[in-house]
Amino acid sequence: MSFMDLMALIISPQKATNDRLRIYETLASLTHLGVVTIRSFFCKLESSDGRIFSSYIVYYEDPLTAKNKNIFLLLTTPSSSPSPIPKTLFKFFSISTTNPQSFTVSYLINNCGFSPETASKAFQNLTLSNSQKPDSILAFFTTHGFSISQLRDIIRREPWLLSCDPNKVLLPKFQFLLSKGASSYDIVRIVNSSPRLLRRSLENHIVPAYQCAKGFLQSDKKTIACVKRFCFLCQSGLPENVKLLLDNGVSHSNIARLFHWWPSIICSFDLLHTVEELKELGFDGSTSAFSKAFLAKRSATKAQWDEKVETFKKWGWSDEQIFETFKKHPFCMLVSPRKINAIMDFWVYHLGLDSLDLARAPGILQCSLEKRIIPRASVVQFLISKGLRRKDAGVYTPFVVSEKLFVEKFVKGFEEHSSDLIKLYEEKLNLADGRNGIQLV
Repeated sequence: MSFMDLMALIISPQKATNDRLRIYETLASLTHLGVVTIRSFFCKLESSDGRIFSSYIVYYEDPLTAKNKNIFLLLTTPSSSPSPIPKTLFKFFSISTTNPQSFTVSYLINNCGFSPETASKAFQNLTLSNSQKPDSILAFFTTHGFSISQLRDIIRREPWLLSCDPNKVLLPKFQFLLSKGASSYDIVRIVNSSPRLLRRSLENHIVPAYQCAKGFLQSDKKTIACVKRFCFLCQSGLPENVKLLLDNGVSHSNIARLFHWWPSIICSFDLLHTVEELKELGFDGSTSAFSKAFLAKRSATKAQWDEKVETFKKWGWSDEQIFETFKKHPFCMLVSPRKINAIMDFWVYHLGLDSLDLARAPGILQCSLEKRIIPRASVVQFLISKGLRRKDAGVYTPFVVSEKLFVEKFVKGFEEHSSDLIKLYEEKLNLADGRNGIQLV
């Protein structure tokens, strides 16, 4: 029996039980073979003459389109009669009800691509009564360039979106970002990384936070770039934190630097404690060193900070030397203990230099060991071996000058050996980059 034949056999109370069983068996076989997915729910109907009927409303879904078909089978028997559907066939049916929660689960599975388990467990607080709003939400995001996987992730994190009006809740926020110079791709990136932005009030939260940041960054281009790095627009307390910093002597330029470097820090808690701690250490809130020290302090937990201190001590640095180095070059405390150990090991055991040299030139700790320190050290050692440079001459200079100056002065500056130096330096750079082809022109 084809499915169209099945549709023609709408069961009425007068149909023979054998006919009913034949249709149920056909439904079951079609479902089992994956031809259709059957949904059904039980209800009771009362006829005009007062008779009560036990009924099964059955409809099918096309697995290719995942759309419900508007064809219904009304399988009806008097309620006093035994159910005509054998219990052994129920395993082939997906039982649904008129409860909106069942519709919600079905919608999440068929239209959003969630697994049955995710749809039933992760969205317990979401209730959809019909497909009008969720359909409009899916269409809105698709139209604005979101992929299916991005859309599914956003809905998983912000289920309430499926029950909102996109033209009232979402469109004004998208239009605001577009008006500030964000591209459609930028908006996809921002929303995908921080969908919580969409629940924020445009007038009461997003616009004030944006204008606050723009006051320091000075342009929409820089502000949108900042939002793409970290969506501070969805965070709480930005204007309040900025006011706190200003009231406690942190300069406008230092706050601007923090927005450029790491905007999430300005949205974090207990900023006053860090400001007071740095002032006690002798940092001035009006100098650029303050913003660097502030970033270093806020980027590490106390345990992480203590671990870095102990790592420096392991290489012979005293507490005073660590403190003075931090004041001179605060970013040295952004370096991980693993990297500190790697650079110290190379500096002391491979170059035969003193670990305290790095306390006098802590900027070297921020350099890449593989891409800068080792290649440049190879050139310096070559020059020393040829008697072209004293071993104690300017230990730090070759490692801290720009790439252009290093090549001109240390690689190409010795005409007789320039070809050997170029070859040596290129080999070390290519080895560090894991590829061939870097050439010094």
